[in-house]
Amino acid sequence: MSREDWQDLPLGQETDYESRYNPQLLHPIPRAVSRAQLGLEDDALPFTGADEWWGFELSWLNEKGLPQVAVARFRFAALSPFMIESKSFKLYLNSFNQSEFTSAAAVCETLQQDLSKAAGSDVAVNLFAVDDPALDVVSPVGFCIDQLDIETRQYQPDSSLLKLAEPGVQAKEVQVQETLYSHLLRSNCPVTGQPDWATVSIEYTGPALDRAGLLAYIVSFREHQDFHEHCVERMFCDLQKLAAFESLTVCARYTRRGGLDINPLRTSRGEIVFPGRFARQ
Repeated sequence: MSREDWQDLPLGQETDYESRYNPQLLHPIPRAVSRAQLGLEDDALPFTGADEWWGFELSWLNEKGLPQVAVARFRFAALSPFMIESKSFKLYLNSFNQSEFTSAAAVCETLQQDLSKAAGSDVAVNLFAVDDPALDVVSPVGFCIDQLDIETRQYQPDSSLLKLAEPGVQAKEVQVQETLYSHLLRSNCPVTGQPDWATVSIEYTGPALDRAGLLAYIVSFREHQDFHEHCVERMFCDLQKLAAFESLTVCARYTRRGGLDINPLRTSRGEIVFPGRFARQ
């Protein structure tokens, strides 16, 4: 779909910020719309996974009117029929600001119920104190490919850039187990055209990837317009078409906007393990 097709979403409109609890602000988006462009059907997806959102601007009032704050982690299953449009999510969280709740547990339960209803599937919600050690940042695991000296001017996704390494060039054996990552992923919001920045990691077991080609492929998303979740799904599908990997995981950790960051992960494994938060998040 083009940018014009998404103009009726809240993200593309001027809006008033409500400060009283209002779950009607949430705007679900069918995942099937963008997946159809990749030839994917929800009943035959080649991956499992989840979307991990972190909310850093969550506040409410206790029963004495004293403001409370927390950091929230939300996990949406990749198999849920709907994802949440990001601006509507921000507006919804903002609506807690002047609303009284009996406890943080009550806030957590309310969030879980509303988001699960909107997504059409259970959403896991956890609240953290703002000084909780769980919020500490970590360094990416694996090999950063950003320093490779390549030349590329392709800025729309091009799967032909993906190649397998020649035996003996980047690996002693054809089969490898490694994690490659790049800080150079940039895509663009399909509604507003605003840039979205991310660190993307590819963990795989199988034929060795040509690292220069992988970097050029990641850079090719630079002017692409799509939601975070579907950029990752496109990457997963393009890599899966390249070779029969024994296992494949693609995860992008996007920088936050408006107090929210979105981190989609798609994997061929049953286990879903998110990397920690990185410094620029």
